[in-house]
Amino acid sequence: MKRAELVFVPTPAVGHLVSAIEFSKRLLDGCDRFSITILIMKPPFEPSATLNSNSSAQSLAASHGHIKIIDLPTVNRPLELLQQSVEKYITVYIEGYKNHVREAIASHVLPSCSVPGLVVDMFCTTMIDVANELKVPSFLFFTSGAGFLGFLLHLSSRYDRVGTVFKESDSESAVPSYVNPVPASVIPSFAFSSEGYVTFANHARRFKETKGVIVNTFVELESHAVGSLSDGETPPVYTVGPLIGVHPAQHSDHQSKFDKIMTWLDDQPLKSVVFLCFGSSGSFHEAQLREIAIGLEQSKRRFLWSVRKDPPKGKFMVPEEHTSHEEFLPQGFLERTSGVGILCGWAPQVEVLAHKAVGGFVSHCGWNSIMESLWHGVPVVTWPLYAEQQINAFQMVRDLGLAVELRLNYRKDGVDHFVVADEIERAVRCVMDGNDELRKKVQEMSGVCRRAVGDEGSSSASFERLIERLIEVMLASFN
Repeated sequence: MKRAELVFVPTPAVGHLVSAIEFSKRLLDGCDRFSITILIMKPPFEPSATLNSNSSAQSLAASHGHIKIIDLPTVNRPLELLQQSVEKYITVYIEGYKNHVREAIASHVLPSCSVPGLVVDMFCTTMIDVANELKVPSFLFFTSGAGFLGFLLHLSSRYDRVGTVFKESDSESAVPSYVNPVPASVIPSFAFSSEGYVTFANHARRFKETKGVIVNTFVELESHAVGSLSDGETPPVYTVGPLIGVHPAQHSDHQSKFDKIMTWLDDQPLKSVVFLCFGSSGSFHEAQLREIAIGLEQSKRRFLWSVRKDPPKGKFMVPEEHTSHEEFLPQGFLERTSGVGILCGWAPQVEVLAHKAVGGFVSHCGWNSIMESLWHGVPVVTWPLYAEQQINAFQMVRDLGLAVELRLNYRKDGVDHFVVADEIERAVRCVMDGNDELRKKVQEMSGVCRRAVGDEGSSSASFERLIERLIEVMLASFN
């Protein structure tokens, strides 16, 4: 029987794309009734500083013969909106791709295949209009956790009730998807501005138009959040995570850097290294970098530190690597820490977390990083920067008890946010030396999440229900 074609429209950002491809592989491994086409938009920020989305996607998808990548043309960037709201800018930028998405499906997919579903990312809800025009069911692929999904769904009902955005002076808020009341200090920054709040509230309203919501989580981790989504209004939720690349990735563009890092880790004792990495968009100004260096040296612990350069003020671009680390390090730091730690720019995060020498992870708390740390049983120290990372950090520390708190409320755009060396030293010592109960709990959760995607695991069962739903929709389209 000819395979039906699922079409994916991911947000053009590294984490979203990686999750979409890992999900695609897992789906195809579980069912031979489908092929998948992924439509890749150009990055919304300066391309010189972003990954080449098409070549990276081709590399990630290369191991599976039933994943096809279509690179979409360039559209205009509405840069004037950046000063209003990054969320609105990305949303309007993606709206500019509607005609290209419609044309790609109509010209390259529909003539030869049935399409049982258009799977859209959280920023791509405008593509539900395309699905409706083409009479194709739509599904939402949500790359963050069920807690944050519940928060976004809460935005519209809250606005209807109180008629205003969040304020920094607000007391704690009851959000159904979190166990504990949520303080204003960890509410995502976009929810304090009218443009950002309304943009995400509108996306969340459209989530409810889909046939189902696919979430990169597992029910054992977020049982409270997943349960809160069974409210009679949210479409069926399919928890299919953690979506982790379990096979060695190809790092041809960074092979020498990869070899240097892994060779150094091979020479380190078991669980002796703390890994600091803040995502593809994570960076700090030089004064903060200097404080991190002092804190690491004071901790007297081995470290692998991924460092990125802050973009020029007023420029929206993914951080680049430093040409010289000495420009921000305390004098003599490299000599004093020789053999104890190394600095790098790019780092192979999944492989590093999988290495037996790594015992702690200072992280920005992006959802993919949380999933990867839990999979490999490496405790996290929370240092959120932007997007939903503050509320992710809050959930990991307060709701789930699975992370060491350095900061929950740090914001990259905060004017008075600065973490001093003593705080960093204490957090590093805590995760590496002083919290056996936390380490045991994280190790146990590592086993739980691996079982979730194994035979008869909760996420595998959720995948099966999703496949049944897709086949049901596909067969209905033939009638």
